[in-house]
Amino acid sequence: MVAGGGPAGCGAAVAAARLGARVLLVEASGCLGGMGTSALVSAWSHMSDGRASVIGGLMLELVEAMYERGHIAPSYDRSFWTTRHNRGLGYDPEGYKRLLDEWCEGAGVEVRLFTKVIDVDADAAEGHVAGVVVHGVDGYAFVAAEAFVDATGDAVLAEACGAPSLRAGRDTERIMPPTLCAVQTGIDYEVFDRGLQQAAVERAIRDGFFSQDDRHVPGLFRSGRDHAIMNAGHVFGMDALDGKSLSAGMRRGRALAAEYTDFFRRYVPGCADITLVATGSLMGVRESRRVVGEYELCYDDYRERRHFHDQIAIYCKQVDIHVYDDSPEEYERYLRSFEERDVLAPGESYGIPYGVLVPLGWSNLWVAGRCASSDVMVNGAIRDQPACVMMGQAAGTAAVQALGSGERADALDTRRLVETLRAHGAHLPQGELHGSMTRRTTGVARPG
Repeated sequence: MVAGGGPAGCGAAVAAARLGARVLLVEASGCLGGMGTSALVSAWSHMSDGRASVIGGLMLELVEAMYERGHIAPSYDRSFWTTRHNRGLGYDPEGYKRLLDEWCEGAGVEVRLFTKVIDVDADAAEGHVAGVVVHGVDGYAFVAAEAFVDATGDAVLAEACGAPSLRAGRDTERIMPPTLCAVQTGIDYEVFDRGLQQAAVERAIRDGFFSQDDRHVPGLFRSGRDHAIMNAGHVFGMDALDGKSLSAGMRRGRALAAEYTDFFRRYVPGCADITLVATGSLMGVRESRRVVGEYELCYDDYRERRHFHDQIAIYCKQVDIHVYDDSPEEYERYLRSFEERDVLAPGESYGIPYGVLVPLGWSNLWVAGRCASSDVMVNGAIRDQPACVMMGQAAGTAAVQALGSGERADALDTRRLVETLRAHGAHLPQGELHGSMTRRTTGVARPG
């Protein structure tokens, strides 16, 4: 059973089903794709280290299929996931929805949309989940299963089970603000130049145009012939795990989307006819809750470009911690940190080890995506969608291996896992393999 139908959840469900498992995928919204569709964060970044692609398996299959179907914006070609360094690309979220529908149907995944996990039957002392209670349009149901993957982004299932976790703003000093993204049309790409956006933001702030003087504006990312995804307008102070705060944040996000549409129309060449088509039905959350896993991927691992014998993916996205408020001092901090946080050079990458997918001490529960085990800094890199798809494929593959062998999630033969992932296209260049996972060395208490 997979909770959450975003990039990680679809990766887990399809991988497990293709390996022969009977899979139920539950998703709270009305479509698959999560941040890439419902939240309209319809862009993939950093799929090449500048010399070769770092992705493989389902993620490579996904981007190739989107390209072949014409769902990648026309300004991008295969070099953006094979040889271009430090670059991303935009795509059509509607095409992405349909492709994921076909993927799941073709693999035999049973999908239940408009369905949420609301309770669990779990033994935290034993680290075992027996089943979950879900709620959908037809009421409540209990789902018993042998293996569970939490791909909710907010670690909803893991938290309900009592697995250890860290909550932004409670266990960390601050919460990185989200953005409500939007689809825009009417952009003249013969004139528009993304390089002019920042100067326009500074000019608008001097004019007193904005309701908040937020200088950190990712801006417009082309997603079609004359369409773009607008990533603009931080919703400062919002807690994605608090219903009142999230509701107020959605209202604020819609107001900011209209405000930034007017900004682009007035200040940015090529946007005189820009038109706001729609805002996301989900907030573009960057940080909420992360599990405490068998391993915590940390900034030292990133800085050292560390690779692991049990890595289930490699990635090359830089750490991306957004501004926490709209003060000039915070923007200067952001600019300094961007210069200091060591953007990877061509050919460089880092590994994502298996242990980040396993809540500490759990036998049949995995996590994948934004809620995987990492520190705040690294979470700002691996929360991006390509990494989430690859983590999802690994979690689904590990669950099937455990079902067949009787292994616990926290004692899985990682040699066999890596070999299976490689056999299904994953790009895992590590040399010597070992059967045991890389574990944390800090003294975190284990369940029981």
